[in-house]
Amino acid sequence: MAGNELGCGGHLGMNRNMAVDNRDVEARLPSSQKSGLAVGNTVSSTHTSPIEPPISDEIFKSGPKLGSYKVGDSTFYSLIENYANSGEFASLEMVFDRMKRERRVFIEKSFILVFKSYGKSHLPEKAVDLFYRMLGEFQCRPTVRSFNSVLNVIFQVRLYSCALEFHWDVVVGTKKISPNVLTFNLVIKAMCRLGLIDRAIEVFREMPVWNCAPDVFTYCTLMDGLCKENRIDEAVLLLDEMQTEGCFPGKLDKAISLLDSMVLYKCVPNDVTYGTIINGLVKQGRAVDGGRAMISMEERGHHANEYVFSILISGLFKEGKSEEAMRLWKEMSEKGCKPNTVVYSALIDGFCREGKPDDAKEILSEMLTKGFMPNAFTYSSLMRGFFKTGNSHKAILVWKEMANNKCMHNEVCYSVLINGFYEDGNLEEAIMVWKQMLA
Repeated sequence: MAGNELGCGGHLGMNRNMAVDNRDVEARLPSSQKSGLAVGNTVSSTHTSPIEPPISDEIFKSGPKLGSYKVGDSTFYSLIENYANSGEFASLEMVFDRMKRERRVFIEKSFILVFKSYGKSHLPEKAVDLFYRMLGEFQCRPTVRSFNSVLNVIFQVRLYSCALEFHWDVVVGTKKISPNVLTFNLVIKAMCRLGLIDRAIEVFREMPVWNCAPDVFTYCTLMDGLCKENRIDEAVLLLDEMQTEGCFPGKLDKAISLLDSMVLYKCVPNDVTYGTIINGLVKQGRAVDGGRAMISMEERGHHANEYVFSILISGLFKEGKSEEAMRLWKEMSEKGCKPNTVVYSALIDGFCREGKPDDAKEILSEMLTKGFMPNAFTYSSLMRGFFKTGNSHKAILVWKEMANNKCMHNEVCYSVLINGFYEDGNLEEAIMVWKQMLA
């Protein structure tokens, strides 16, 4: 092929397995856009007959230089912005030509405005052509901002294989540009759209090599792709990884949208998925939003389990919202969800945080009566609560009760006891317990 009929896969040497036929996409484009996407700097621009910008030459007369800039540069930049916004590409080329003749300084921001305009007009081949002309013709070195702008233009017309070829040529092949997280998000999304899920996962795992950390959109794109391929377990594992890495939707609506997407493709154990989202919100100190997510869960016909209730109750107490926590505790019983050791322990810890260890002790008694055995976390919370209120004697009784119930003392319990004695002024007792722990 020659001229601007050159196809996007013509000469980059990209893995042919990654290419797809874009004829079905081009068939839906206007006739002016069916020329194919030319990747590379072999395409020359089509110039129309000269049209002088409707501004007097007097404005552009050479003036004194201010550093690398001349008087009048800002006028050119304003013209570029205006012509780009109105889609007057012939006038844009004329401004560019005049700037070259007058040795004006080209700035990247101007090119990005033009790229966006090409995107609105569905002219990806023009955007690619201009990108390759930036350095050689205009002495403006493109950065990842320009590259992402052009990549997004190609993406808008669904020429996904062409987007990958462009990425391959500029980033992978010649390493002219260092990608950022937006670059990776666009490339991964293109691969998912083409059904190249395994390749998308490979690119995802390569992100740290480029000093890029995935964001919530990276994870969601991959999870959506995995769900569409019915790879449910992998999607759920990725959701857990997203939470572990501290990458979580910044707003509740994004979290709910993620849930909706997963449920749509039946990509759940539903309680596990909702529990992961709610746990993530609570860890961000947003237990109230976690409660709203639980309501959304119930509206969709799913029921919260003990795990979800324990997370929310604990989170609400930690945020000082004891009334909401107790309301949720009562609501749990009303909904027929019976508390277990984890839920009881969360409630006991919450009362102790509120300075109510005697109320917490009553909950412990109820817990034992119903056949649930407290664990080391339960007892350490109760001891901490009594020490906090100055009742060291009761804290020691809890320690002894723990041994009587054959619950092993762990490092946390010893730390609570030692710190409690120290804060209470019983340094000798603290040292004695410390020696016992080391024995």
